[in-house]
Amino acid sequence: MENKPTSSPTSFVDQSVVPGDVVLDLSNMTNQTLKLGGGLRQDCDAISVMKAGKLRFSNPNKYWVESSQKRYVPRAGDSVLGIVVDSKADNFLVDIKGPGLAFLPVLAFEGGTRRNIPKFEIGTLLYVRVVKANPGMNPELSCTDASGKAAEFGLLKDGYMFESSTGLSRMLLSSPTCPVLDALGKKLSFETAVGLNGRVWVNASSPSTVIVVANAIMNSESLSGVQQRIMVEKLIQNLKLST
Repeated sequence: MENKPTSSPTSFVDQSVVPGDVVLDLSNMTNQTLKLGGGLRQDCDAISVMKAGKLRFSNPNKYWVESSQKRYVPRAGDSVLGIVVDSKADNFLVDIKGPGLAFLPVLAFEGGTRRNIPKFEIGTLLYVRVVKANPGMNPELSCTDASGKAAEFGLLKDGYMFESSTGLSRMLLSSPTCPVLDALGKKLSFETAVGLNGRVWVNASSPSTVIVVANAIMNSESLSGVQQRIMVEKLIQNLKLST
């Protein structure tokens, strides 16, 4: 049985929802633009839930249902970590943990021309943006943002990549900065790239820092914000004792 719709989804944010729940009634809203992420759909004026999880929100007006799963369903606009598996004349074939391989056009780079086509070996790790994700078709990727600039996209050198649930990836990308990354950033110097497809890349000047950061992230999913900060303090204390 569906829940009664509400004009304000505030009461649902960070709460568990199930398929059929109606979290927002658009008929009571004017001059507002909403962006719906995974797990939500619009039925006339009602925004309803399609999968079980927790309703999440990020500014300015994006809502999605976060669930802990390994399988990734590509969506246009997602930033993901992809692994090059093959190279063709016009495209690189890239594994993004989706139902099928994605393709990255050889010109989908800032200032890309036939004269400066990048050369990637099989196994190369890339931070890319999903441009198109239509049902029944291979997703299309790009190494530029919406304005055509490279921004943070491109080749990820060195470092360590590990896989996570899509729910953990979304938590790491949430705003404000999630507690585990905030606590780590105050004590250690490192780089991260988080893909909504459940892949995380970490790089630092020392292998021990990479290990601490990766372990902290992997252990954080089921912990509260306070517990995440406590865990980070313990890991850093252990790091100091071992050096």
